[in-house]
Amino acid sequence: MPKALHHKRSSSAASPYSKPAAKAQSNAIFKMNTDIGQHVLKNPGVAQAIVDKADLKQSDIVLEVGPGSGNLTVRILEKAKKCIAVELDPRMAAEVTKRVQGTPAGKRLDVVLGDVIKTDLPYFDVCISNTPYQISSPLTFKLLATAPAPRVCILMFQREFALRLFAKPGDKLYSRLSVNAQMWAKIDHIMKVGKNNFKPPPAVESSVVRMVPKNPRPNISYEEWDGLLRICFVRKNKMLRANFLGTTSVLQLLETNYRTYCAQNDIPLDDGPLETTDAADALMKIENHNGEKDAWNGFNGEVDDDNDDEIMDLDDEDDDLPAFFKEESKLKLPKGANRKKKGKVHELVREKVRSILEDKAQLADKRARMCDEGDFLKLLYLFNQEGIHFT
Repeated sequence: MPKALHHKRSSSAASPYSKPAAKAQSNAIFKMNTDIGQHVLKNPGVAQAIVDKADLKQSDIVLEVGPGSGNLTVRILEKAKKCIAVELDPRMAAEVTKRVQGTPAGKRLDVVLGDVIKTDLPYFDVCISNTPYQISSPLTFKLLATAPAPRVCILMFQREFALRLFAKPGDKLYSRLSVNAQMWAKIDHIMKVGKNNFKPPPAVESSVVRMVPKNPRPNISYEEWDGLLRICFVRKNKMLRANFLGTTSVLQLLETNYRTYCAQNDIPLDDGPLETTDAADALMKIENHNGEKDAWNGFNGEVDDDNDDEIMDLDDEDDDLPAFFKEESKLKLPKGANRKKKGKVHELVREKVRSILEDKAQLADKRARMCDEGDFLKLLYLFNQEGIHFT
C-alpha cells in the first residue's frame, strides 16, 4: 500500500508540471517582440472605444497598422466594409488571419505583410492604429501626405508624443512636430490608456488621438514649410534672430538657395568681394549684435546665459537635424572665422534676412516656442517673396 500510494503521488505531482511546460512552449512561439513595438491591447473596453471613436460607416475601407492578435481588427470588421491590416511580423499576420478564418468577416480582411512606412498603401477611408511607438512620427506624416486624404485617423501613441502633437505655443512640449502636424490636420485628444491595458505592458503610458486631415490641404510646399521650421526650432528657446543670423551654416544655405533662385529667374547678381571698409563694417555689425553673439558663444563652447531655463527641443535628435547643423555643432569656431571672406551676395542675403525678421515680420526677438502658425506662415511668405527658399 505505501508503495502504491507513493506511485500515485508521483503521478499526481507530475501532472501539474507538464501542463505549464506546454503553455510555456506556446508562449515562447508567440513571444511579443518589444523591439518592434509589439504591445497587444488586451482591454476589450478600450479596443471598442477606439473603434467607436472612428464613427465607421458600412462603406468604409479601414487601414489598421499593427493588428497584432486582432483585438481591434474583429471590431473594425463588425462595422466596416473592409479592413486592410499591415503587419510586420509574419507570426502576428498568421494569428490575425486565423482569428477570422472561415467566417464571413475573413473575406473582408486583407493582411499586408511588410513595413507600413515602406509600403505603397491602397485607398482607405479611415486609419485605426495601435501604433508601434518607434514609427510614430513617420507614420503620422505618411498619413498626412496620403492622397486622397483619409477622413479621420484614430491613433494610439506614447503619451508624450501625443501631447507634442496637439501642444500649443508656450507649452513645454511645443515643437516643430506640433506646428507641422497642426498645419496639415486638426488634432485632439480622445483618451488616456494605462500601460496595464497592454500585454506585455510598455514602459510608458499611452494616449489615443483623433487626427482629421485638412481638406483641402493648405496650399504651401511641405518641403519649404518644414525647412523653415527646422531652422526656427533648431534651438526653440533662442530668439529667431540668433537661429537665422547667428548660425553661419544657415546663412550659407540661404545664400546657396538664393543664388539658385536668381539663376532660374535670370536675376543678375553682383558677386564681387566686399570692399575692405564694407567687410569691416559688416563684421562689426555682427560682433555687436547681441542675438548673434549669444548664438556664436554657444557654438564656441562659451557660457550662454540664455540657457538657464532652456527646454531641450525633443525634435533635436541627430537623425532629425539638418545635415548642415550636424556638422557645425561639432565645430568650435573662432570668432570672426570665415566672415571676412563673405562677398556681396552673402551680405545681401544677410540684410534680407535681417529686414524680414526685424522690420517686416517684427519677430526677431520672439522665440520659436512662443510663435503660432500665423507667425510661421508670415515668415514663409516674406522669405519666399524675397527669393529666399529653404529647399
